[in-house]
Amino acid sequence: MSSMWSSESLIIVGVTFLIAGLVKGVIGLGLPTVSLALLTAALGLKPAMALLLLPSFVTNVWQGVVGGAFLAVLRRLWLLLGAVCLGTWFGVRVLANTDAALLSALLGVLIGVYAAWSLAGFRVPGPGKSESWLSPVIGGVNGVLTGLTGSFVVPGVPYLQALALPRDTMIQAMGVLFTVSTVALAVAMNDFQLLTLDLGTLSAAGVLPALLGMVLGQRLRNRLSDTAFRKVFFSALLVLGIYLAVRPVF
Repeated sequence: MSSMWSSESLIIVGVTFLIAGLVKGVIGLGLPTVSLALLTAALGLKPAMALLLLPSFVTNVWQGVVGGAFLAVLRRLWLLLGAVCLGTWFGVRVLANTDAALLSALLGVLIGVYAAWSLAGFRVPGPGKSESWLSPVIGGVNGVLTGLTGSFVVPGVPYLQALALPRDTMIQAMGVLFTVSTVALAVAMNDFQLLTLDLGTLSAAGVLPALLGMVLGQRLRNRLSDTAFRKVFFSALLVLGIYLAVRPVF
């Protein structure tokens, strides 16, 4: 993994997390998805999943803890979060023994579906009385897909949106989901020897550009149309998802 410390790799990691942090600063989400997609295209899926761990954890833990609804979020979502942890471990177990090219294509499909869904403005109907059993099912599926691809968003984020939480609580709930997913992914990847010291150190090097990007994005937020930025962001994400999905074919 010494090649990971080439100047080219350092530039790729720095620029990727700067861009991903910028997006998160403007619209409040997107850092794991953007960084994962760009790093997978440049360096491959398994290194990309390891590299996103620390920047994702640092930028999401604040979002998850601050907001005044932390305990309420845990009380409502503990079954979902527990299932995420179990599902992630099983997903990484498959990842460790599967061709990464196939899983990169799956990542592309997930990113493409998420982007198209967001552009179309679809909403999942609320779970109603089914929430007690549906939450762990959604959590388990989300966890398996996290373990297979490193993507935290499908179907977890659309499901959280369907719960009709207040806006600030929704943002905090996403932060909790992403933080728990990141920790579960790190533990599972370590269990299956998919983390190395080089990858861990390089992941730490991505924290600073991610935080810098977030600060720049927050300053830009008031100068940009949130709706227009979201359209550009999800359109670019759709193209990137299609690229990752079809790349193994060629």
